[in-house]
Amino acid sequence: MSDSNWTDRIVGARMSVDQEFSSRIAQSELSSQQWSLVMTATELEIDNPDDPENAQMVANTDKLDQIMPELENIESGMGAMGGGGAGGAGSSSGSSGGLVDSIKGALGLSGGSGVDDAKRDAAEQLTAEYADELQAQIKSNGQWNSVCEAAASETSD
Repeated sequence: MSDSNWTDRIVGARMSVDQEFSSRIAQSELSSQQWSLVMTATELEIDNPDDPENAQMVANTDKLDQIMPELENIESGMGAMGGGGAGGAGSSSGSSGGLVDSIKGALGLSGGSGVDDAKRDAAEQLTAEYADELQAQIKSNGQWNSVCEAAASETSD
């Protein structure tokens, strides 16, 4: 079930898109650390690889729920270190947040589901944009047909 064959073929394109996409991440509500975590939970797939003309690279974000508490922990940690974020007033008020909130978040007990929904929406939008950019890069490199062929052969195994 490994898709390393076709994904190995696009390493160079991914590196190029990663560099170009960093400015898009800087303009988003996700930090670069949060984006890295989102990408570890995202699987890139090719829908309809048998038909390169109509095939599309998509970002499968089904595993995002598993990392959402950690996204909040990263944000909390950045606020506590003075690294920005939406920490706000009272960040020096001892234990009335920080550690307790981090533990609650890790256990999925934090009450701020609105923040989680906003982060998840941002992550889904950004991963979709990333997949589109990556597909465009692979096409411009002239690799799209061979990548689709490799992906199609893996799905038929």
